[in-house]
Amino acid sequence: MKRKNMKNYILLNENAVYYECGFSCDNVVFLKLGSIKYFITDARYTVEAKEYAKDCVVIESSDFIKDVQKILKKSKIKKIVFDPNDFKLSFYQKLTNNIKIKFEAKENFSKLKRIIKSDEEIQLLKKAAQIGRDGFKELAKFIRKNGFRESENFLHFKAIEKMSHIGKYDLSFDPIVAINKNAAKPHALPTNTKLKLHDLLLVDAGVKHKRYCSDRTCTSYVDFETFSFKRDQKFKNKKHQKIYDLVYKAQLNAIEKARTGMKASQIDKLTRDVIEKAGFGKYFVHSTGHGVGLDIHEFPNINSRSDVIIEDNMVFTIEPGIYLPEEFGIRIEDTVVMKNGKAQIL
Repeated sequence: MKRKNMKNYILLNENAVYYECGFSCDNVVFLKLGSIKYFITDARYTVEAKEYAKDCVVIESSDFIKDVQKILKKSKIKKIVFDPNDFKLSFYQKLTNNIKIKFEAKENFSKLKRIIKSDEEIQLLKKAAQIGRDGFKELAKFIRKNGFRESENFLHFKAIEKMSHIGKYDLSFDPIVAINKNAAKPHALPTNTKLKLHDLLLVDAGVKHKRYCSDRTCTSYVDFETFSFKRDQKFKNKKHQKIYDLVYKAQLNAIEKARTGMKASQIDKLTRDVIEKAGFGKYFVHSTGHGVGLDIHEFPNINSRSDVIIEDNMVFTIEPGIYLPEEFGIRIEDTVVMKNGKAQIL
């Protein structure tokens, strides 16, 4: 994948800024003008910015528009790139008013820069995945001992507690905890439905390690003696078992056959074909996966429309699912890294 080396650009997105200089905050304008980086923030963050923002000129500002325009005019550049997804219209209009520099819109240019991970980033993502796995183990332990008759709402709270290791780590996203028919909604909100023996339980959760995300979904049979989030699940309900085995087969098919040089759409086809062949295609309602990194949803998108060529050091999820309305849903998700031409589970 060819990447154009842009000389001049402006960033507002926290994770995009962090990628550039190793520090970010919720109120920053980042400028890269030639070889000079400017980290413009307010008085709440300047001390830390000076300590942690690598190779940046840190500027304390109470009027971002005025100070950014001043730097841009002084630089005498003719053009600057920005991502329109990150800009409020009002901010853009004020910033571009009364300035002769051309603002060139390039959607997702920061995410495209980050599509291939460095070996160091892959180690951080691997560590995040391990911390996430430990969180799932702790949640399983709680469910075995105390989960009986607890509501989805309470189990959702416990998922936050266990995944974050009691607040030690930030979560990648708000966990999904869904029992039986609620699991038929891919992004189910927790309800007061209580967990019973022989139920089906879906949990989708992840944590951050040094800002890098993990993402995993497990669907499990509820038996309070042996309950776990392991992939080997034995359901009492035959239909649960049939759909579980089918989704797992689809996931393994993609993990085992994914290769660098394939299009992302071909990897999507590896899961979708298995599910469609079994007659459940219309119940697989989302894409096969998405990139993971500093953002929980990055590039590449693993869907039927994506022509992106998969390369080594790309990191993404493989998460087929089948959702039978008013009955149940099953999703199985792992995050993989492409290494030596093949997919490895992080």
